[in-house]
Amino acid sequence: MRVDWRRPDPLRPPLWPRPRCSEMAAQGLGRALVSAKWLSEAVRAGRVGAGLRVLDASWYPPQERNARQEFKERHIPGASFFDIEECRDKSSPYDFMLPSEAQFADYVGRLGVGNDTHVVVYDGDELGTFYAPRAWWMFRAFGHREVSVLNGGFKNWVKEGHPVTAELSQPVPAVFKAKLDKALLKTFEEMMENVGSKQFQVVDSRPAGRFQGTELDQGLEPGHIPGAVNMPFSTFLTETGHEKSIEEIQQMFREKKVDLSKPLTATCRKGVTACHIALAAYLCGKTDVAVYDGSWSEWFRRAPPQYKVTEVKRNKG
Repeated sequence: MRVDWRRPDPLRPPLWPRPRCSEMAAQGLGRALVSAKWLSEAVRAGRVGAGLRVLDASWYPPQERNARQEFKERHIPGASFFDIEECRDKSSPYDFMLPSEAQFADYVGRLGVGNDTHVVVYDGDELGTFYAPRAWWMFRAFGHREVSVLNGGFKNWVKEGHPVTAELSQPVPAVFKAKLDKALLKTFEEMMENVGSKQFQVVDSRPAGRFQGTELDQGLEPGHIPGAVNMPFSTFLTETGHEKSIEEIQQMFREKKVDLSKPLTATCRKGVTACHIALAAYLCGKTDVAVYDGSWSEWFRRAPPQYKVTEVKRNKG
């Protein structure tokens, strides 16, 4: 179906930000971001249902905040809670690894998501967005393309005065058929092979201190995979918590000498903030960024010492 860019479709969210002509080709790949304004209009119009599902994908360290309790107290009207602790491979020793196709299909189906459903994900992090890109990438990894991140997150939804509720919705279960797109996922073995072959670029989204080895990382020795480039995920967000413009993101990749025309894999600590890299590249027109699901949590435990790069020499006494 041809899209008439001159006439807004009230049933379809505008691509964010509203593209200039030079950007339309890249932006036409999908609606990876939707604005709070668009979603609030959809909520008011009663469009949240089988065709549009809103999911709160918040997660916080248990000692700091309780994501599920906060959801019960207030959330976007019609939203359901996407529990990343439940929708994962619980048999894995690493946090938040992808579940099986059957597990994912069953879980999101119970949230009322079918293969034709447009899914909007958000979270309540103070940065604006933290875990939502992980949920966005999970849907894409299992073959679902109609998925968006709420630009600015719940923080800005509230700040802009959009409605919230404590009423819990009861979505009608749907049938979701999941098929893993292995091109969007990298394993430990593939990452090990790439250290020598350099078949794809690797970008690490962790804070600079953890990447360089100067900042401890909750029980893990800091450092990085050989050849990786550091682009902290928070640098893709503005001070308000919105995604930076396409021009700014493209410039960021250029400054790091990351070529978006070539294969790229994102990594982090546990496969969460790496998805910010995938989202940022997607906004620039690159839809095939893979995520190393195990990330540094797995690499630190399995890779030989010479494959863990640190800029700090530690005393062993």
